[in-house]
Amino acid sequence: MTSTDGSRPPAPTRLRMPAPVLAALACPVCGAGLAAEGGGLACGAGHRFDVAKEGYAGLLTGHRPATTGDTKEMVRARQEFQEAGHYAPLAERLAALAARHAPADGIVADAGAGTGYYLRAVLDALPEAAGLALDVSKFALRRAARAHPRAGAAACDTWRGLPLRPASTALLLNVFAPRQPAEFHRVLAASGALVVVTPTARHLAELVTALDLVTVDARKEERLEEGLADHFSRAHREELEVVLRLAPDQARALVAMGPSARHLDAGGLDARLAALPDPVEVTASFALSVHRPR
Repeated sequence: MTSTDGSRPPAPTRLRMPAPVLAALACPVCGAGLAAEGGGLACGAGHRFDVAKEGYAGLLTGHRPATTGDTKEMVRARQEFQEAGHYAPLAERLAALAARHAPADGIVADAGAGTGYYLRAVLDALPEAAGLALDVSKFALRRAARAHPRAGAAACDTWRGLPLRPASTALLLNVFAPRQPAEFHRVLAASGALVVVTPTARHLAELVTALDLVTVDARKEERLEEGLADHFSRAHREELEVVLRLAPDQARALVAMGPSARHLDAGGLDARLAALPDPVEVTASFALSVHRPR
């Protein structure tokens, strides 16, 4: 089919990306702006990127990512656990902090967004903002691409950089995910904010010993501050603790969605879970901090 002037119409794209977010994207190879072209994305220098059928942009550069990201099973467990509402208090507190410390509009980027659960909560609190979920896991991105009508999603390796223009982002979220302080500083506007969520040393303490889970580094917060110090100053910090009452299948989902899932033998885990009370009380403990660019 051709248009009335004889030229071919542009190929349809499956891209699910709000216009402000698309305008903020940058080519991960050369840093130039990206535009929808031929059913995918392209920059002026000719670098082209595919769009997955679920609507997220594939902005990996071809280099092997530093991490493969969450597996299909981990993402399924996370979706199940989050949608059951167990971490809703964290999502609500994160959204409240965003509403207090971030501009009312602009781009909200979530580096290591997973399924987009926390980004969705923040966008609900900022009705004039648009969001971008960034993750390396295709299984997570398939869900994140549809997390919110004002959000898009893109595959990227945080360790190699974020596919965003300098100073394009009003709010950057980093929830249980790797951090690149210099890169975070580059994409964040001078008036913007970085909100970081990490587990405290008390996180899931009741399960750590009983199930032989990966422990939280006691110096985690100290290392966080050291890593951010050259580029950010801390404006706020608080802790949130929630006591969860979990049935055995819910406790299993909690374990399966985290780093311990990569290290535990399934048979041994089932035996330990069977020995737990039903329900089992588990303390979820988080540190939330807000940082301003220097």
